Amino acid sequence: MSGGLIRRNLDTLLDDPFRSMDGLLRGFFVKPLDYEGMSRINLDVREDDKAYTVHADLPGVKKEDIDVHVEGNVVSISAESRLVHEEKEGEKLIRSERYVGRVSRSFTLGGEVDDTAATAKFENGVLELVLPKKMQPEPKHKLTIE
Repeated sequence: MSGGLIRRNLDTLLDDPFRSMDGLLRGFFVKPLDYEGMSRINLDVREDDKAYTVHADLPGVKKEDIDVHVEGNVVSISAESRLVHEEKEGEKLIRSERYVGRVSRSFTLGGEVDDTAATAKFENGVLELVLPKKMQPEPKHKLTIE
């Protein structure tokens, strides 16, 4: 019967080795890797005949900490997020967690972007890019000589 108890404990341990340390580790590994959704940049990309429109979620980021680069049909977005505790008069700081991190994401669009006409707007934690498509010149038509 003692073999059964050991087996159950081993099965439990093998199923989830961190279960026994759950209370101790809860939040320790999760917070630094995923601060308010900043472990990655979530985005939507829409396309119409004239342009691509991108909405990228960047919560907790300031406009001046965002970089966007467009090269041909490749778009790269990077941002730095900083969370710092503000001291207030009469308060006693008991615990402070600071976060500084950088995220980036690149993606390829179906066609080249006219980067001279592209626009970017940042409001309420959402970056909006309007990326006009580069107009392809009409293919030259060869005349048939009669």
